[in-house]
Amino acid sequence: MRPLLVAASALALLTAVSQPAIPQAQPRPAMAASADALTLPAPKAGRSRPLVVVVAENGGAETTDFVVPYGILKESGVADVRSLSTGPGPVQLLRQLKVETDATLAAFDKAEPLGADVVIVPAQGAPKDPVLGAWVRAQAAKGATVVSVCEGARVLAHAGLLKGRRAVTHWSAMKSLAKSYPETTWVRDRSYVQDGPIISTAGVTAAIPMSLALVEAIGGRAAAQATARKIGVDHWGAAHRSDAFELTKGDLAGGVMTLAAFWSHETVELPVQDGVDEVALALRADAWGRSMRAKLVTTHSGRAAVRSRHGLVILPDAEPRPGAYTMRVDGRGAVMQLDATLDEMGRRYGPASVRLAQLGMEYGAPDMGR
Repeated sequence: MRPLLVAASALALLTAVSQPAIPQAQPRPAMAASADALTLPAPKAGRSRPLVVVVAENGGAETTDFVVPYGILKESGVADVRSLSTGPGPVQLLRQLKVETDATLAAFDKAEPLGADVVIVPAQGAPKDPVLGAWVRAQAAKGATVVSVCEGARVLAHAGLLKGRRAVTHWSAMKSLAKSYPETTWVRDRSYVQDGPIISTAGVTAAIPMSLALVEAIGGRAAAQATARKIGVDHWGAAHRSDAFELTKGDLAGGVMTLAAFWSHETVELPVQDGVDEVALALRADAWGRSMRAKLVTTHSGRAAVRSRHGLVILPDAEPRPGAYTMRVDGRGAVMQLDATLDEMGRRYGPASVRLAQLGMEYGAPDMGR
């Protein structure tokens, strides 16, 4: 029994930090409509355009939640974007990516006493981290628009920023957050919601439409359309079907069996190099990491730090190994690369692993098989 209990615990953890959504690889975030438009105040004094920061606690933040808003907003060119960590040293993102941020919270505060215009808070491994919570509250007090991605809502709720507001989060976290924070109205069927200076998103890949909506709010429709084309997205509205995502008994049983069958697990190498598309990298790594069959290792000859297309410093785990299975990389838009990754996983591991990955990323057109 003990191995199965361990496996069940691991499965629960997998579906907790940045939860599940399923189905066929057809993402296309919902159709944009005027009711979905986000609004932002003018940049703070002395700035010609907004200063946007994405923040992580050093011990762990969700990969897609952190990297996708950074990469999409950088790609758009409509804002100044920086990555921040609670303290010095690297940030370990979930799904085996390690990065160095542009600055610590303390260094940012010293350089930018007015604070950021927009603060993006991914799901964190330690959502009640006191340093992070206090800093986010201080930024809100300075007039920043604060955005939670997926279970980043836990950080905002614990900091008291969601009290009396409407918010959304990953489908699997909705009940527990509603119980812990009943003074927040937890909204379903929306991929992102704005209530005054607070914006929140549903699970993981909802970072894509939210980020494009931010681009539109800052730089206009044409800027958002141009950015969307580059990453392979047609729409970015907030329409969503929350009831399409559900972890079934069959999923749990299959996940436990997969975890228990440790002999079928393998290491998958993800090569990184200067100029890598960080959005595609995050989406692909997130998917493989949720297959429950693969241990992901980032590789680079010499293990030298590399800079992504838009300057994010990535710290490789190891040297490439001859004969190791290597994740395929191509030059298509990031979302199309995610679709290709799910197809590749399906051929290698079967549909159950793909379903778990899509559930975990809240991605795809539902096909419950029932």
